[in-house]
Amino acid sequence: MERWAQGMVVWVLLAGEALGQAHSAPSAVPAGAKERVCRGRTAPQLEDVTKRSKIHFVHQSAPEKKYIVESMGGGVVVVDYDRDGWPDIYFTNAPTVDEAIAGKTARGALYHNNHDGTFTDVTDKAGVATPCFAMGGAVGDYNNDGWPDIYVTCLGGNVLYRNNGDGTFTDVTAKAGVADGRWSTGAAFADYDGDGFADLMVTNYVDFKLNDLPKFGSSPTCRYRGIDVQCGPRGLRGAGDSLFHNNGDGTFTDVSKAAHVEDKPGYYGLGVLWSDLSGTGRPDIYVADDSTPNYLYRNEGNGTFTDIGLESGTAVSGDGSEQGSMGVAVADYNHTGRFSIYVTNFESEFNTLYRNEGKDNFTDVSYDAGVAVPTLPYVKWGTVFADVDNDGWADLLSVNGHVYPQVDALPSGARYREPQNLLLNQKDGTFCDASGQAGATLTEPRVGRGLAAADFDNDGNVDFVIENLDGQPLLLRNPGVKGAHWVTFELAGVKSNRLALGARVTVRAGGLTQMDEVRSGGSYLSQSDLRVHFGLGAAAKIDAVEVRWPTGKVEVLKDLAVDRIYAVMEGAGVVDAARLRPGGR
Repeated sequence: MERWAQGMVVWVLLAGEALGQAHSAPSAVPAGAKERVCRGRTAPQLEDVTKRSKIHFVHQSAPEKKYIVESMGGGVVVVDYDRDGWPDIYFTNAPTVDEAIAGKTARGALYHNNHDGTFTDVTDKAGVATPCFAMGGAVGDYNNDGWPDIYVTCLGGNVLYRNNGDGTFTDVTAKAGVADGRWSTGAAFADYDGDGFADLMVTNYVDFKLNDLPKFGSSPTCRYRGIDVQCGPRGLRGAGDSLFHNNGDGTFTDVSKAAHVEDKPGYYGLGVLWSDLSGTGRPDIYVADDSTPNYLYRNEGNGTFTDIGLESGTAVSGDGSEQGSMGVAVADYNHTGRFSIYVTNFESEFNTLYRNEGKDNFTDVSYDAGVAVPTLPYVKWGTVFADVDNDGWADLLSVNGHVYPQVDALPSGARYREPQNLLLNQKDGTFCDASGQAGATLTEPRVGRGLAAADFDNDGNVDFVIENLDGQPLLLRNPGVKGAHWVTFELAGVKSNRLALGARVTVRAGGLTQMDEVRSGGSYLSQSDLRVHFGLGAAAKIDAVEVRWPTGKVEVLKDLAVDRIYAVMEGAGVVDAARLRPGGR
């Protein structure tokens, strides 16, 4: 979102406006920096199969977006809720402010995967239609019963849906103690203290009240390039964050202050994820904060965290600028054995790639890596690292769309609906722009928000689901690249938390060593498939697979064939998939 001048940020004053009524100027592009268009690469043609899949959901929308809360929703959740091995989809929804004041709700939707390319709306049976003024969500098995539960973030109180295992869910928020009650946005589960139960991190945005609405265009922070727009986040008070510790009995305790992650300054929290970024074997927390410094909380292993965002180089851009950060993804994109961080940002701010150098030190390589220039013009939201072409190197997809519909009245520059960004990994630390080479769907302007990755048809190619703020979602089928092999793992903990959140998988094949984690949260208020997928390129043989469980135990798997989905149980190795399901131990 729009931000005030700080540090090395350059601002331009508009003629006739008072001091402070400013907008961010385009970031200075370093000499020699240029957009790298993919040449000589085969980009999979991502196909819009939404209509064919029988997904009819439409996100409710206020056309003028007079209030910031109406621009910030649209998270999408991938969850295999019935444990049949086929990813299902939950779309969040929210009413307009006027509707909410009038007591009206907006209908979310849970779609069951029918295994044939189509989905069935099972929202009513599941009991998840109208949880709240919803923003996004995350998946975690909080009670270790083998059925993945859904946590929905909301304005005014979040909702934890316990999966009953029969296609229905029960709202257990009050008993669990995880409502929060503020304007929550991002959420992610992980077992940060190693007790075998998944804990919950929640980010909150601004202190927004339906009975105390900021007036459209009423102050300098409610103007953009000379036009009246919604107010915020600058000019509004931040809301703080929450860490809920899982007590192992169906309840949680708010340990935010004791763990030092409560966000004392009141930054504007959005995307959040857990990842072992410090290489200690413990999950750390990364928070993408809008218009304020981002947090990297290092897990100290004693129930507390230390914010090392500034000293690690991940709080601001390489030139010292705070950015309007929205979504976040992590991957070992350059095969160093360390997870790097990718953050989506506001218009005229490039998406930031923080390369992990080890020892809690990161470098902003956005321009050098080729991810800056293609992303500068847009307002960027959901993002994922995914090996789109199965060549063994993680690629990047991000979805875009402005916050202000009013920009369409400007004579030049930004537009409300925007195309998407697909960046292919060049295998040398750089990415090339394949946005215009992967089919017409990515170049068609939309108002994107949530993005999640999953192999919905189990064909070995990573597909995508995008929730658009205005209009229908997009289900993008990836046909893949001929001759490229792959392998996918679904993990289940025994001593570790049941969904194996935080487990690290390392695959050695074809001379490459790749790694990834089972991860909750990330992107923009969204949840991708919990299965871990690896492209193998031309490799027709897997040399070895190593699984490091959250308990610290390491298991090595051998003699695995390519082009398979494997079920792996802690302590038992590769098992029949039925053993991973509830009651299957």
